[in-house]
Amino acid sequence: MSTTSLTTSLPVPDRASRLRTAFLAADFTADGLLDRLGATAYAALARSETVPALRATRGDGVLDTLVRLFLLQRPVPYERAGEALPLDEALADGWVIRDGDDVRAVVDVRPYAGPEGQDWFIVSDLGCAVGGASGAGGKGEGVVLGVGGASTTLAGLTVRTPVASALDLGTGSGIQALHATQHATRVTATDLNPRALEFTRLTLALSAAPEVDLKAGSLFEPVAAETYDLIVSNPPFVISPGARLTYRDGGMGGDDLCRTLVRQAGERLNDGGYAHFLANWQHVQGEEWQERVRSWVPAGCDAWIVQREVQDVTQYAELWLRDAGDHRETPEEYAARYEAWLDAFEASGTRAVGFGWITLRRTAAGEPSVVVEEWPHPVEQPLGETVRAHFARQDYLRTRDDAALLADRFVLAPEVVQEQVGLPGAEDPEHVILRQNRGMRRATKVDTVGAGFAGVCDGSLSAGRILDAIAQLMGEDPVVLRDRTPKAIRLLVEEGFLEPAGHESAPA
Repeated sequence: MSTTSLTTSLPVPDRASRLRTAFLAADFTADGLLDRLGATAYAALARSETVPALRATRGDGVLDTLVRLFLLQRPVPYERAGEALPLDEALADGWVIRDGDDVRAVVDVRPYAGPEGQDWFIVSDLGCAVGGASGAGGKGEGVVLGVGGASTTLAGLTVRTPVASALDLGTGSGIQALHATQHATRVTATDLNPRALEFTRLTLALSAAPEVDLKAGSLFEPVAAETYDLIVSNPPFVISPGARLTYRDGGMGGDDLCRTLVRQAGERLNDGGYAHFLANWQHVQGEEWQERVRSWVPAGCDAWIVQREVQDVTQYAELWLRDAGDHRETPEEYAARYEAWLDAFEASGTRAVGFGWITLRRTAAGEPSVVVEEWPHPVEQPLGETVRAHFARQDYLRTRDDAALLADRFVLAPEVVQEQVGLPGAEDPEHVILRQNRGMRRATKVDTVGAGFAGVCDGSLSAGRILDAIAQLMGEDPVVLRDRTPKAIRLLVEEGFLEPAGHESAPA
């Protein structure tokens, strides 16, 4: 896509239903793509590699035509386009243009499967439907991206309970707003880039989703003092030495944009409401990163902050220089841009950059729970129910002192297994690991008492009575065991290995 395409008029959504009908009839859907392309070519698209998909669509079928036209940005013969589309309407409404004997797409359209198997379509700028941000390099600061790993991660993290109001801040091509329409009565979507709002309107129309309230502006400015039950944002979180690209560069120094967004979200949340963000944060010399992000949490909010990845400043600069296509410039130009990134990091004392998730929940509790952790290991998406369960466990734990904890009954969470680690032939293991096979897929080391306790938790006996039985078996003083074990029980509950019997529980 050339830069001039950003100034081209976008399609009008008025008759998008006719185009949608043609797509569904041709099986131009997420499932249809997988069947037509095969797993290998389909997976390659996520890596921005289109050659396998081009090879798989050499035929003259209607689905081949639609894939090449809207997903792979290839011209198709006019006659073939007429077989696949309501062509007169698609031309008149601006979805495609005629170029001699060929037809070309004006926008990319990516089939996307909704959480309940809905056939949705994400509309974005040319070059941005495949592989997310990696398709956007060199295409102008107003480019609007399609589906990428960050957007699907955020969609999977979001708690999906029914709500009255939801805000998608920095909507881009509208994927978060699209999800929100399924469980929110009223959805508002904002973006600093007015073109993004146009793309969101196209995405919603082509996906047969309800309309949302679209507002242009930065951060919370477009919504003034309105409050919401749900806020989601995949903001331009990249920590860069400038604001070259609207879709990724926040235009504030360092991680100030993410900090500002998180801090301001608290007063925009209704009681019990959730806010979900993806973010980058600096690892500054002489400062603990955990305390840095902990300071962002607004008063009156519980928070769960998970660092998923850390890159040193050279890795980080190289990643985003490639994203912008700067590696294709002359060696001198590339070196100058690289130097600018490293100069900015050196000036701020930044030695690395973290990436992760931040979830807030508005609470009336006297002492909010703020959990900051690092978890770079694989997880099972979607995690929305896992996130909701985390906060439900925090509610439970802050109402239980040690005596109350020992009086309660617990059950082992589903799909928790025990692993014993030690030298071959040893009579006893060196340590025991409890491992989850769902949700966060955590693993935690426990001692003999912890393993035995977890193994017999079936909800029939209180924690105190189980510890008394273990003390008798091990020849220990039951009073001493009752005194030292609640901390371990509390951790197993907090991390989702044990669920309080008779209380709300869900996957870890």
